[in-house]
Amino acid sequence: MGSPPEPTRDLPLRSSLRSGRRPSRRTASVRRTFTATLRCLDELAVEGARVSVHVSDLDRGTIVLSGDDFVTQPIAGLGVVPLLIEVAAGFDAGTIDPLEIVERESVEPIAVQGVWQRLKAPALPLTDLAVLTATGGDELAANALLERVGLDAVRARLEKLGLRSSALLDRLRDHRGPDDAPRFALGSARELAAVFGALVNSEIVNAAVSAQVAEWLSFNHDLSLVASATGLDPFAHEDDEHGLLFINKTGRDDGVRVEAGVLAGPRAGLAYALIVCFDDLSVMHRLRAHEAFRTLGVELMEYVF
Repeated sequence: MGSPPEPTRDLPLRSSLRSGRRPSRRTASVRRTFTATLRCLDELAVEGARVSVHVSDLDRGTIVLSGDDFVTQPIAGLGVVPLLIEVAAGFDAGTIDPLEIVERESVEPIAVQGVWQRLKAPALPLTDLAVLTATGGDELAANALLERVGLDAVRARLEKLGLRSSALLDRLRDHRGPDDAPRFALGSARELAAVFGALVNSEIVNAAVSAQVAEWLSFNHDLSLVASATGLDPFAHEDDEHGLLFINKTGRDDGVRVEAGVLAGPRAGLAYALIVCFDDLSVMHRLRAHEAFRTLGVELMEYVF
């Protein structure tokens, strides 16, 4: 899978993620490795899973862990991140009104997941749909946003951002037929980690767009994979009393689990992404994949604290 390079030096966290707080001084480096994560990922690869991982240190600008991070793989719902970037860019440029109302009946129904179709409100503004998309992976809300901005605009945004291994192929669907794209979205662990690192460093489009997307993602409720090791409250983790700073997004599909994000503590800040594509033959196969995510989360926590 690869090997974790040794950290070299300490620098202050280069971002506005701390919302105006003075960054705490990094303590002296200790030997921090990702041997348990590598062992878990190697075991999954031996069983036939396709695994990609990338972890980079935001302070030093160095790669901490990588393995097949250049390989393009399906990323399921994590593909909404470039969609959210395009929506936020439209809000910032004034070409899209955040309070523009979208009627639920105007969007093709989808039964996979989401809360909007279970709410009494028959219509919501675009800004609320962005929140539903980021926080709960609401697929109906995501499709409404995609219909508003257009698939071509999201693809053009990916090209402007220089994301050559990432693509948004189609809207979210209950079932994919022979005339549909085989996947919702594709990406590589290297680019996913880079996007999240750029968001917290205000480098995606501009500072306002980066801050908006990072804010939406900071409300994400799915802390069941890598983030399960953080001990954060899934419903209120944007202002942790122990100084843990965190944003993430997950993606799930049949035989696909993926998570990317940024985790920062008093010792370091990390951008990470892990993609596991596996044969979902039993609950145990799925649990082994989930365990690899949790193991990475534990070692990320050890690194930043």
